[in-house]
Parts: sequence; structure tokens; C-alpha cells
Amino acid sequence: MKNMKRIVLVIFSMAVLLAIETAAFQKPAVKVYYPAPGEGWQRRKPEEVGMDSAKLAEAIEFAKANETTRPRDFSDQEAIFGRLLGPMPKERGGTNGIVIRHGYIVAEFGDTSKPEPTYSIAKSFLSTLLGLAIDKGLIKDINDPVNRYVKDGGYDSPHNSRITWQMHAQQTSEWEGEMFGKPHTFIGDAEFGREKRPPRELKEPGTFYEYNDVRINRFSLSLLRVYGRPLPEVLKKEVMNPIGASDTWQYIPYGNAEVEVNGKKMKSVSGGTRWGGGLWINTRDEARFGYLFLRKGRWEKKQIVSEQWVRSATSPGPYGPDYGYLWWLNTQGKAFADAPRSSFAARGAGSNTIFVDPEHDLVIVWRWHNGGGNDFFKRVIASIKK
Repeated sequence: MKNMKRIVLVIFSMAVLLAIETAAFQKPAVKVYYPAPGEGWQRRKPEEVGMDSAKLAEAIEFAKANETTRPRDFSDQEAIFGRLLGPMPKERGGTNGIVIRHGYIVAEFGDTSKPEPTYSIAKSFLSTLLGLAIDKGLIKDINDPVNRYVKDGGYDSPHNSRITWQMHAQQTSEWEGEMFGKPHTFIGDAEFGREKRPPRELKEPGTFYEYNDVRINRFSLSLLRVYGRPLPEVLKKEVMNPIGASDTWQYIPYGNAEVEVNGKKMKSVSGGTRWGGGLWINTRDEARFGYLFLRKGRWEKKQIVSEQWVRSATSPGPYGPDYGYLWWLNTQGKAFADAPRSSFAARGAGSNTIFVDPEHDLVIVWRWHNGGGNDFFKRVIASIKK
């Protein structure tokens, strides 16, 4: 019996020693930094976050030298996109941007505090509102037909009745109809400018990708009916306030986008600034939104949008380009040839880009630039030493 107790004591002592030794060699958990609201976003020198300051400075100079050639006064807007339905600013700012590594600002240039139209980056915000609706149980399943939730006539036809929320999010809905005076066909110079399209036959819902703002505006209206309150209010309460965004951003509807929801007059917002209005937001607030997705939907102790949604939203669909749920992906290396295949982005005309690179714990926002962004992003990535 004494020998047995001695053996048990020896085994227990060895286990304790092993546990202590193992713990000694384990790295302590790294605390994730989240910026405080307002101007309290901490900065770090490049070397403090494993970057080469000289190479990063070269990257910033490259970005500053590659501003978009679009006129400052938006005088080409209707020629490119067609008849306006909403307001436009008198002029845009210059190219500007911000680089975030490990959550800290390591570089910033231009005016990053001015709220400006961000065009189709708004689509990634709408995608997030869909994810929240699913997280909250307002929509049971992304594969549900939209007409199970929306009874305004927009999904009554045999064709439209087959459209699911997922099809809208992947731009494969093939929704047929008109939204705020714009037909889904994109036919005609006056309404669609240089981005008009030739006639084609409708495909079966879910089988064909087409980047189509009329259909995204239908999707936005459908979300409005599900929430029963203006989407900018939902976005502010559920996303922008929790991540510490400023109060300067606006989500501006078209002048003719008023609808009735549960007996109340409300304005439906669009998926971009193609026809004016849209999401007007500053660069720092966009960086916060990108950082939320870098952190898989979490902000400090709160899971704002589920990690499952972030994963699904940044996974490619079966049709079209490398595209998730209204996010541009890089799994094929076509969007950003010199960036990791795990990177993804919200992108809008102008050009405006929120680039998220999980492999390097990096968020870059670059606005009013000339090109797809790869040449700037690869220079920033090249400055990373560890």
C-alpha cells in the first residue's frame, strides 16, 4: 500500500512538473488592440510592428503619385453612369489612405477625415446588414426565398419568386423589374451612360452572375422591409457605433426612394453612388470597418457579426468572378496578383478600396486612386519584415 501511494505521489509530482515546464515554454496570449472611439487611434512606428520604414515610405509616395484621373467636380458622373437620382458633392478630395498593422496606424496620407462617396463599397456594408439579420433570426436561412419575408409584389412573378437571399448577395439573382425608375436591363444611354448593356435573355435565378445596381437596390429595399426601420439607423446602432466610428458618415437615399413600411414612410438606400447619394464616409471609418472583418466580426468583447458570417461572406460563389457576399475576393490571385490568396476587399468606383489581408494582419484603405490597388498593396506588403 505504501509503495502504491509512493508511486501515485511520484506520478502526480511528475505531472505537475511537466505542466509547469510546458507553461514556461508557451507564449503568453497576445492581447489584440482595438482603437478607442474618435481620435484615440494609437500609432506605431513601422519597426515597432515589424515593418521597414523606408520601404513603407516608398509605398506611400507611390500611392500619393497615383491619384485617379477622374475630374474633381464629378463632371463625368452622368456620362459614365447615367441620369442621377440622388445628390453628389461639389467636388471630391485628393487621393488619401491609411495603413493599419496589428490594429495600429503605421502610415496615413491625405485627408482621411473627410466623408466622401465611396460608391460600391456600400455593397459590403449591405452584406453585413444581411449577416446581422441572419444572426438575429430575422432571416432564418440565407437560402430562403425572399418572398417568404417580403410581400410588396417584387417577388410575386414565377421568375422572381425563386430568388433567395444568397442569390442577391452573390449578384446571381436575375431579378426582373424596375427600381426607382431604372430597369434591371441596363439598356439606354440616358439612364445608364457608358455602362449601358446590350439586350440579353434572362437566366434562371442563381445560375448567372451580373454586377447590377438595380438588383442590389431591390435587395436593399427587401432588407429594409425585414428590419422595418431605415437601414442607416440599423447600421449606426449595430455596427458603426460599436466600432467607434465618427458621426460624420451619411447614407444618403435617392430623392425618389421613399417607400411605405408597416404604414410609415421611409427612404430606401442604394448599393452605391452610381446614380448619386449612397454611403458618404471618411477613410478612418472605413478602416474601422475593414478592421472589424480582419478580426472576424469581433470588436473587443463583442461579436458584432458572427464569425460564421464573415467566413461565408468571404468565400467564393459558383458563378462569375472571385466574389463572395458583396465582397471581392483574391482566392484566384486575379484581383491582387501580389497579395495573399486569403486577402479580400470592398471596392468602389473612383477608385475606393478597403483591403483586408489576414495573413499579414493588415488593413489598407486607399481612396481616389488610379488602378486596382495591387501595385500599392504589394509595396506595403514588401515592407513587412516579420
